Amino acid sequence: MDKNNIILIGFMGVGKGTIARSLYSLTQNFCIDTDDLIESLKKMQIKDIFSKHGEDHFRELENECALWLENSITNSIISTGGGFYKQKNLKNIGKVIYLESSFDEILNRITSSSNAQKKLNKRPLLKNINEARKLYNSRINEYKSISDISVNVEKKEPIEIAKEILKKLGEIN
Repeated sequence: MDKNNIILIGFMGVGKGTIARSLYSLTQNFCIDTDDLIESLKKMQIKDIFSKHGEDHFRELENECALWLENSITNSIISTGGGFYKQKNLKNIGKVIYLESSFDEILNRITSSSNAQKKLNKRPLLKNINEARKLYNSRINEYKSISDISVNVEKKEPIEIAKEILKKLGEIN
């Protein structure tokens, strides 16, 4: 059964949430952010879940979220956390779109935004740029291999990216 879900994956800060909102403006499909969902359910920010309970616990929460998405959600745009792509049932949830960008462009996107400090504070992994770059490099091939479609997002407006995604999915000409 085709659930007609679009799942956005990619490294933290690549613009998954922003592009999800642009997709919403074109499709009117419901938007879900997996990190926001986990934060709401646990009444705790992701960075606090990591610091108090560890990464393994957070990945268990992501697994619960992925199972819920698979069993409950259709016709939606799903923006994911950077490591959500590792969920075993990802392909059962919907079409997986990898938002592709260089590490330096992601960093530039975050640091040049009007709320740069808030975005940096939300991403504790970026406190150590060398470690963040290693993590990015370790994930590139995995993102590509799990995705149904890759879209380069560098130097493009979110609405342009959203239209490209829908075109590649065959939903617009």
